[in-house]
Amino acid sequence: MFLNSKPLIGDRNLLVLVLSVMLVTGCSSLQSTAPSETLSSVAAVGPVGSAGDDETSLTGASALASTQTTPSGELMPVELSPQTLNLDIEAQVEQSEIELAQLRQREAELALEQQRVREALLAAELKESQLKNNAWYRLRQGMQFEAVDNPRIRAQLKWFLEHPGYMQRVMERARPILPFVLDELEQRNLPTELALLPIVESAYQAFAYSHGRASGMWQIIPSTGRYLGLKQNWWYDGRRDIIDSTRAAINYLESLAQQFDGDWELALASYNAGPGRIRSAVRYNKKLKRPTDFWHLTKFRKETRDYVPKMFALRELFAHPEKYQLDLVPINNQVSYEIVELDGQIDLALAADLADITVNQLYQLNPAFNRWATDPKGPHRLLLPRGKAEQFRLAVAQIPPSERINWVRHKIKNGETLSHISQKYRTTIPLIREVNKIRGNQIRAGKYLMVPTATRSLNTYSLSQQSRTSAIQNTNRDGTKKHHIVRSGQSLWSISKNYGVTTRALAKWNGIAPIDTLSVGQKLVVWTGPTLSQPVSLNQTRPGNALHALRYTVRKGDSLYLIANRFNIKVSDIKRWNQVGKYLQPGQKLKLYVDITSQSG
Repeated sequence: MFLNSKPLIGDRNLLVLVLSVMLVTGCSSLQSTAPSETLSSVAAVGPVGSAGDDETSLTGASALASTQTTPSGELMPVELSPQTLNLDIEAQVEQSEIELAQLRQREAELALEQQRVREALLAAELKESQLKNNAWYRLRQGMQFEAVDNPRIRAQLKWFLEHPGYMQRVMERARPILPFVLDELEQRNLPTELALLPIVESAYQAFAYSHGRASGMWQIIPSTGRYLGLKQNWWYDGRRDIIDSTRAAINYLESLAQQFDGDWELALASYNAGPGRIRSAVRYNKKLKRPTDFWHLTKFRKETRDYVPKMFALRELFAHPEKYQLDLVPINNQVSYEIVELDGQIDLALAADLADITVNQLYQLNPAFNRWATDPKGPHRLLLPRGKAEQFRLAVAQIPPSERINWVRHKIKNGETLSHISQKYRTTIPLIREVNKIRGNQIRAGKYLMVPTATRSLNTYSLSQQSRTSAIQNTNRDGTKKHHIVRSGQSLWSISKNYGVTTRALAKWNGIAPIDTLSVGQKLVVWTGPTLSQPVSLNQTRPGNALHALRYTVRKGDSLYLIANRFNIKVSDIKRWNQVGKYLQPGQKLKLYVDITSQSG
C-alpha cells in the first residue's frame, strides 16, 4: 500500500513519528510476551519485502531488529535507542522513495513509448491514405501488362533514370490530365499502363506538334483524327482536346488490341507505325519461320523498335518507384476541372475574366481552340478549374450570347475582298458569309459587314495557334534571319532548296511539319549561315550585277544540291546554265555565275 501511494510533501516528519511509535509499541509487546508467542508474532509478520501491508512489514522488521538470541536459542528483547530507530525509519523511507521514483520513471517511459507507437500508426495510416489517393498509386494498381526484361528495355530505363528533371516535368504536366485518363481506362477495364503512352508520345504536352503532322498529347495525325471522328478546322483541332482526343486514342488502342488478338505489344507498335506495317512485319517473320512476337520483329523503323521498349521501361519505373528512387509528383485522384457547356461562341479572354483565371490557364485546359474564341459551330464546352466553374456559370448567364464576342462594323473599300477582310480581323470567310448572309464571294464597296473579332490585342491570346507560331518564328537562332512570302506553286521543299537549308529545319523554324501545304501570302522565317546572302537567280546574271562566271569541275560525291549550297546559288539555275541530267559525273565541267561578294574567304 505504501509503494502505491504518494507521500505528501512536508509529511515526512509525521511519517517518521508514526513509525517510531509503532516500533516502541512493538518492543513493549515483546517484553510481555512468552518466547513462543514472540516467535509466533515474528513468524506472522514475515520477512521484509513479502506481500502484504507495507506498515506491517516495517513493524516486523523493527521488531526483529530489537531482539537478540541467547546461547540457549531463546529470543531476548534488546533496548533500541531513539537515534537507532530514527535511522532505521529514515532508511526505510529512503528506499520506498527510490522505488516510487523508479516506478514513476518507468510509467513515464511506457507512456512515451505508447505515444510514439500511436504517432507512428497515425503517420502510417496518413501515408497509406495519401498513397491510395494518389493517381500514380492508382495507375500501379491497375497494371495488366506482364513485366518484360531485356537489354532494349534496360537501355530505355537507363535513359529515364539519368534524366530525373525530365521525369519531374512530365509528371507535372500530367497533373490535370492523368485522373481523367485513368477514369476512361478503368471504365473499360483496360490496362492502366496505357496512361503512360502520352509520355512516350509527347511528354504529356497538349500543344505538341511533330514533323509528321501529329498533334496533341496522343500525337494523332490528321487522317487518323478524321477516321476517329475528331473535328479539325481553322477554329478548333480535336486532336488536342483533352477529352475528345483521350477517348479517341483509347478507342483506337482498344481496336488495335482486338486486331492483334489481345497482344498489347503489337497493338502499341501499331499505334506508332500503323497496323499495316506491323502485319507486314509479322508476315515476313512467318515466311522465315521466325517467332512473330514484337521482340523478334525487324521489318520496321528504329522509332518503332524503340517505342514499345520505352513503354515497358516506364511501366517498370512506375511499378517500382521506391526501387528506382523515383520521387513521384503527387496527383490527386479527383479530376481537377469541371466541364461547362455553353450555348454559343465566346471570346476566350472574356471567358477567362469571368472565371477569374488567366488566358493561359484557360488555354492549358482547352488546348483544342486555335483562335481567340470557341468554334462558332461548336463545341462550346469549356474546362475550368474546380472552384471556378460555378462563379463562371453565374457570371456568363448575365451576358447575352450576342455580347460574348466583339463585333466590328466594317465598311468595304474599293478593291477589298472577303479574303482581305478575314485576314485583317483574324477570322474566316465562311463565318463572314454566314453572319452577313452572303452567297459566293461578291461584295460591293461602300457596303457594311458585321465581323466578329477578338476583344483584346491578339498578344493576349498567347497560346492561340497564331501566337504559338509567332513565338517560334521569333526565337533567336544562329545565322541571319530572313523573311519569305510564299508565292503560287511554292512548297517547303522548293523554298528550302532555294535557300540551301533542309526542309525539316525550315519547317521547325516556322512551327509546321515538312509535309504541310503552304498558302499563298504565308510568311515564313528562314535562317541562313552568317556569311550567306540571298541566293542569286538567272535574271541576275547580267553585267552590272557583280556576278562572276566560273568553271567548276565536278568531284566525287558532288550533287547539284551540294554545289548550289556551296556557292549559295539555286539548283534550278545550275540546270538552266548547263545541260545536265539527273546525275553528275566526276570530272564533268559546269558553268556557274557566282556573286563573289557573298562567298566566304
